[in-house]
Amino acid sequence: MQTDIDPRSLIGRKAFDRNGARLGTVDEVYLDDATGVPEWAAIRTGLFSRDAFVPLEPSELVEGTLHVPYERSLIKDAPDFGVGRHLSPEQELQLYHHYGISLTDDAPPPAEDRDFGQIAGE
Repeated sequence: MQTDIDPRSLIGRKAFDRNGARLGTVDEVYLDDATGVPEWAAIRTGLFSRDAFVPLEPSELVEGTLHVPYERSLIKDAPDFGVGRHLSPEQELQLYHHYGISLTDDAPPPAEDRDFGQIAGE
């Protein structure tokens, strides 16, 4: 994801899966507390007004819409943690595992007492 994009500008944009199927609208963007880099987006899917978390890396912003490189079914089955609060390190690890994203060996493991997933604009 382009790091020069203001994460708050993603809110309200339409989101699509890897095949171009509409997922919904970006509801919230979560930043990594350590780096301030946008890491997750909560997409309001319209299915029972549920928000699904999707990784912003390697998603792309194309012509004003967010394109997520995963199948709609995988996104629909992502763990549901609700929105409006921090993601715990355990929740974030569950999301990484769900999407098959491996943490690099040189990245430090999440600290138990550290908050992750600060909401953009707070």
